[in-house]
Amino acid sequence: MKRLFPMALLPILLGGCATTMPAEVTSLADPAESSANTNNQTYRSPVAGYVHREPVGPKRWVPLNDAQSPVKGDAS
Repeated sequence: MKRLFPMALLPILLGGCATTMPAEVTSLADPAESSANTNNQTYRSPVAGYVHREPVGPKRWVPLNDAQSPVKGDAS
C-alpha cells in the first residue's frame, strides 16, 4: 500500500512540470448567433406505442406450441 501512494502521486507531480500550456478551451457555437447549426428534434412520448392488454386465463400448451413450431415433422 505504501508503494502505491508514491506511484499515484508521481503523474501529478510530473504534470505540474509541463513546459507547454494546454490547448485553449473554447465553447460551442454561441446560441445568440443566428448562423449556429441546430439539431431539430421533436418530442416523442415514451408511451406512444403502448397497447393495453388484458390478462387471459391459462390455455393448453400443446396447441400453442404447435402454432409456433415450424412445419410438422421437421426434426430440427
